[in-house]
Amino acid sequence: MKNYIIDTTVLLYDAQALFAFADNNVIIPINVIEDIDHFKKELTERGTNARQTSRYLDDFRKQGSLSEGIAMKNGGSICVTIGTEDLINRLPLDLRHERNHILAIALSVKEARADIPTIIVSKDINLRIKADTLGLIVEDYESEKVDIEELYPGYRSSVAGLEKIEILNRDGAVVLEEQFFPNEYIALHNENMSLKTLGRYDSSQGKVVQIKTRNQGDIWRIEPRNREQVFAMDALLNDAIQMVTLIGKAGTGKTLLAIASSLYKTVDENSFTRVLVSRPTQPMGKDIGYLPGTIEEKLFPWMYPIADNVEYLSKAGGKSKRTLRGFKELVEMGILIIEPLTYIRGRSIHNQYLIVDEAQNLTPHELKTIITRVGDGTKIVVTGDPYQIDNPYIDSSSNGLSYIVEKFKKQDIAAHVTLTKGERSKLSELAANLL
Repeated sequence: MKNYIIDTTVLLYDAQALFAFADNNVIIPINVIEDIDHFKKELTERGTNARQTSRYLDDFRKQGSLSEGIAMKNGGSICVTIGTEDLINRLPLDLRHERNHILAIALSVKEARADIPTIIVSKDINLRIKADTLGLIVEDYESEKVDIEELYPGYRSSVAGLEKIEILNRDGAVVLEEQFFPNEYIALHNENMSLKTLGRYDSSQGKVVQIKTRNQGDIWRIEPRNREQVFAMDALLNDAIQMVTLIGKAGTGKTLLAIASSLYKTVDENSFTRVLVSRPTQPMGKDIGYLPGTIEEKLFPWMYPIADNVEYLSKAGGKSKRTLRGFKELVEMGILIIEPLTYIRGRSIHNQYLIVDEAQNLTPHELKTIITRVGDGTKIVVTGDPYQIDNPYIDSSSNGLSYIVEKFKKQDIAAHVTLTKGERSKLSELAANLL
C-alpha cells in the first residue's frame, strides 16, 4: 500500500484521477480544494474537471468523514487533510508559504506512516523539483502517456518482388505476406529501387490497394508535393475513413491539405453539409471573453491561419479556371463554420467535415469529448505538432493527439500520417529544422 498526495494540477487535468490509484490511500490537501474552487466557473476543460472533482468529493462526504478517510470501491481510501502553520514552519525558510502546503503535508504523512511510501503526484514541474530537493518521492500523472519516439507513423517502406509490384499496378490490389495496420500506407519498391508504387492496406480485403492519384488541380488547385502528402490526401478524401490524424512540424501542409480536402468534399462533391473548424489554441480558453464583439469576432484572431489557408486556396494559380470562393464568402454562406471547442460539448455533429487544428494542446479527455460528438456521416480530421505545446499540463507524450494516434491505429475506420518535409517555403523549412 502507498500514500498518494494529489496536486491541483492533476485534478484539473483529469477528475478521474481520484480513482486511478487502485487500493492505495489518496490524500487531498485542503488547499487543493481551495484551488479547485477558483477554476469551477471556467467554460473550459479545466473548469469541467474542477466541477466534476467537487461533485466526486461531495459524494464521498455523504458516505462519512473526509477528514478521517472514506473507503473506495477499488479497495483504497480517500481523505482531505488540513495543513497547519506548524507544518509550514517545518519547511526550509525559502519554502514557508501557502503554495507549499502540499510539501508540508507530504513530509508529515511520510513521518507518520514511515512503514509505507508517500508519493506526491503532480503535473507541476517546479513542484516536482521542490519535492525532490526535500527528499520526497514525486511522480508525474501519466495515466495516458505514449512513447513519442515510438509513435506510429502511419506508413512504412516495404520491399517486394517485381511480380507483386506489377500485380498491384495492373489489378489495383495485391496480397503481401507482411502484416500491416488497417489503412497503413506503404511505399512499395523492389530491391534496387528501379520500380516503385504507393499503396494502402485495406483490412476488409486483406490486400494492399494502389493509391489512385487525381488530375492536377482537382482539389482546389492543390496537389501533393511529397509522398507523405499523397498519403494524407488519400486519407482525407476517402469516405470510408471516418477519422484522420495528421502530425507534422510547421509548414508540412497538414492544415492546408485538410482545408482543401474538406472544401472539395463539401463544395464540389456535396458529401458533407458544411465544414466545421475548431482551433482550440491554449490562449482561447483564457482570453476570448476579454475581446470585444460577437463570438465570431472574438474568435477570428485565433482563426487567422484557417482564413490564410482558405484565401491561399482561392487565389492559388493552377489549370482550373473556375472562380473559387474566399474565406468571408464561405463563412457568410454557412459552408465554413468556425466554432470554439467549448461549444462542441453536448452536441451531436452529423454530416459535417470536422477539422480540429492544433490538437496537441488538448488532453486525451478533451479529444475524447470531441470525437464522441461525431454523428452519422461526419468525418473528423485532427492535426497538430506534439513538439509545439502551449498547455502547461501536458507534453509531447501525454497530449491527446499522440494518445489517439496510438489508440486508433488498429481501427479500420481511422488513418494516420506523419508529415516530415516542410513545403511552405525554403525559409520556413530551415527555421523548423534549425531553430
